[in-house]
Amino acid sequence: MRSGGGVWGAAGLAVWLGACTATAPPPRAAPGTLRERIAALALGQVEFGSVSLLPVRLEHSRLAGPFEDGGRRLYCVRTRMFGRTFGKPERPKLVVRDEGGALSVLRDEEDVCEGHRSEPFPELDTAA
Repeated sequence: MRSGGGVWGAAGLAVWLGACTATAPPPRAAPGTLRERIAALALGQVEFGSVSLLPVRLEHSRLAGPFEDGGRRLYCVRTRMFGRTFGKPERPKLVVRDEGGALSVLRDEEDVCEGHRSEPFPELDTAA
């Protein structure tokens, strides 16, 4: 005797289907300022702990740029990352290219950062 099983089955199916078709929350708005966008890009990199199983903490971050190198507009990001190693912090670096507002990461070009004046980059410290 299955009394009411069809009603509960239909109700369960409706709830399940409703969950599948519900609209997802809107994506987070992209950071506004260029410095915030550079910080978000850096935090998405493996070197800056994006896939670390251990929580990381970024301190004393610095930003150099913009400066021109071979017709490219570049920024350099440096920080001290604590958490993945015991003792000394890791010191990741990142070279970011700005091409008309589109930011991209340049690999194996850390030497272009040498000799450029940097300033504190608290956007990266507070975002981690």
